[in-house]
Amino acid sequence: MDDTKKIDAKKYHVKVTAQSFFLPDQSDEENDQYVFAYTIHIANDGQISAQLISRHWIITDADNQVQEVRGVGIIGEQPILKPGDHFEYTSGSSINTIVGTMRGIYHMVAEDGTKFDAVVPEFTLSVPRVLH
Repeated sequence: MDDTKKIDAKKYHVKVTAQSFFLPDQSDEENDQYVFAYTIHIANDGQISAQLISRHWIITDADNQVQEVRGVGIIGEQPILKPGDHFEYTSGSSINTIVGTMRGIYHMVAEDGTKFDAVVPEFTLSVPRVLH
């Protein structure tokens, strides 16, 4: 890898972390509807401002039923993150099993017009005390 590619990798870098929570009061366990909230933390660790344009989620339950969700922005916003900035939000999802996963991609555009993706690493949706 040459130095230019190393610099570019550092220039366009957004780190995403997630934490999920089961919402028993919004779930209907008798009808296999399990609702989860998740908090996403997005940090611009790069060297250039970038705007989150759209999202693509892949939500998979324990029966391998897959939901794909695409849309503009997040929670009605398209935040611009300067280097060192972060953005955090909470949203939710519903699945038909007590355990599932979510993963995704945020499509970003840097202030210089470069498009890149910020990966949302897979995280688990689980009713408490189900997984060890």
